[in-house]
Amino acid sequence: MNSLKNKVQLIGNLGNDPEIIALESGKKLAKFSIATNETYKNAQGEKITDTQWHNIIAWGKLAEITENYLSKGKEVMVEGKLASRSYEAKTGEKRYITEIVCQELLMLNNK
Repeated sequence: MNSLKNKVQLIGNLGNDPEIIALESGKKLAKFSIATNETYKNAQGEKITDTQWHNIIAWGKLAEITENYLSKGKEVMVEGKLASRSYEAKTGEKRYITEIVCQELLMLNNK
């Protein structure tokens, strides 16, 4: 049960090409976002699609796979954990972000 405490699984499409950052240590970091869609009917019977955007980060080998094989529009399954952090914007304002730290990645479309 311990492995279920902070676990996220999502299937969605990349909203943009991954941003790859090469660190001084030689390690790579990939940042990208995926969109998940939920469709339902409202009280008037109209079909509504609700799109949610999720920020994903991947380290090391997963970052390299992301760099080499993923691009905007690709469908992926991501498994990982939620992580929250804060940073200071250029304006000096403190900002908060919640991201999914990718631990497993599966490419779903073969195009």
